[in-house]
Amino acid sequence: MNGVLEALHIYDEHHALVLSHTYASRPLSPQHLLPLYLDHPVPRPNLLYLPNTNPATLVFSLNHANLLFLLTASSEVEPLLVLEFLHRVVDSLEEFLGAPLLAHKLEANYDVVAQLLTEMCDAGTVSTTEPNALRDLVEVEGFMDKLLGNLNLPTKAGFTTGFGPSTSPSILPQNTPALPWRRANVRHTSNELYADVVETLTVTLAPSGRPLAAFASGTIAFTSKVSGVPDLVVTLTGPSGKHNLRGLLDLPVFHPCVRLARWREQPGVLSFIPPDGRFTLVGYEVDLMPFAATGMDAVVGPNPLRLPVTVEIKTGLGPTGSDFEVRLQVNRVFGSAGSTQSLRGGGGGGGGGGGARGFGVGVPQAGTPASPALQDLTVSVPLPADVRNLSEIRPTRGDANYNPGDRALEWSISNKELAQGTSSFALRCTVVGQVADEDEESDPTGFGFGTGASAYSYDEPYQSQSPVAKAAKGAADTGGGSGERDERRAAQNKILMPSSASVSFAVKGWLASGIKVESIQLDPRKSRGLGENVKPYKGVKYLTVSKSGVEIRC
Repeated sequence: MNGVLEALHIYDEHHALVLSHTYASRPLSPQHLLPLYLDHPVPRPNLLYLPNTNPATLVFSLNHANLLFLLTASSEVEPLLVLEFLHRVVDSLEEFLGAPLLAHKLEANYDVVAQLLTEMCDAGTVSTTEPNALRDLVEVEGFMDKLLGNLNLPTKAGFTTGFGPSTSPSILPQNTPALPWRRANVRHTSNELYADVVETLTVTLAPSGRPLAAFASGTIAFTSKVSGVPDLVVTLTGPSGKHNLRGLLDLPVFHPCVRLARWREQPGVLSFIPPDGRFTLVGYEVDLMPFAATGMDAVVGPNPLRLPVTVEIKTGLGPTGSDFEVRLQVNRVFGSAGSTQSLRGGGGGGGGGGGARGFGVGVPQAGTPASPALQDLTVSVPLPADVRNLSEIRPTRGDANYNPGDRALEWSISNKELAQGTSSFALRCTVVGQVADEDEESDPTGFGFGTGASAYSYDEPYQSQSPVAKAAKGAADTGGGSGERDERRAAQNKILMPSSASVSFAVKGWLASGIKVESIQLDPRKSRGLGENVKPYKGVKYLTVSKSGVEIRC
């Protein structure tokens, strides 16, 4: 596959063309390409094939911040390469123009955008995509030059602040090989090293609470603000130590700066020369089901994963089965990751990273491994299309709202209420179907002529019974049919009950997988240009996020 990229087109939220950049050949015009792309039904895949164009065209798409990126190629090319290139384009544009990425920013800084797109892809071949290397190649003038100057961008070669020749010595020797992911002559007044470990939970629970699938997708975002060329070693450990870390991490993805040979020899040891600034050091995935099978996090109950929140749904409540109830139980003591992690305080020494970035010894700070903090708790209950409305919504705490357009009930509990120490929350709702009125059921015409046993009959003689006898008969008919009517309505309301509920939350200071950063060390013998007696400040933070990722079925 030696195909080339032909053109990149960017459209705004109204599908108006913002920018078009041609790399090679004579690709389809952006006005001709957009209707062909929009003809495909939603959801559109990231790769479309247009066989009726001349020549046949591959269209790669990416939606980001209300912007649509379309990249075309008329020859066979590696799809993952092109999609990764689109993500690198977005990252680079945000690096130079700032986030969020908006259409007017692209139009106002076209000179910078054109340089970026030209340097990242040369004649259709992917070239330089590292932000640190692009900073040395792309010239930013005016206001953006001042803005990026605060990020320690190097000036042009030969430029000096005075009228005479520059006398400041270079940090790096002239024969130092250039690193594509790190700028040259990096200088920082404050030397800092930060690691942010973020995991996203995806858990599916059976009605009994037994986990059917449980995964944690993790990312270690590293921030390096150190002068010169530092050589770092980050050591990771698992719930039971380093020996099983290779089997714990599935599908690890490393930044190009990581020395893979060192990782293969010693799993859990990341040796690298970092880029300047913030970057993604490693991404991984952890299957949490073996934890449940081996009982590593065993607790009393059907769910051995020890999630921060336990959800229970009861449907078909009430005399007619029109009520359902959602119960939340907040577990203040989380699993092994939260209970065993204890990181040393992050000072200026060369020891392990601190869990709270500068918090001293004493009372555990909320949001640290010693005291995890649950925040942004939200429960979403999707409802069937036959539900017309919810007549009653009764939460014990928090705010609950039903949106008929989305057919979803949102129940949010504020962080203030979570901090008060309440562990049990309940929400009870009453559903209303399309035809759920008893009067409509007994009188479909709406004119007072029912269909039940007490309805008026044209064959009945006029005044054949006394008023007392007719009243007694009507009461008897109503009493005998109420039980059957309730059973019939309960059967009808059964299809109105929710089938699942999803929970969103964030926990600071806790990881579901139990992985932690044991230490962040800087090797002074291999580092260059750092300066004497420089001990960078180190810090580590943990965060677990579930964006509707924990789902329980009814």
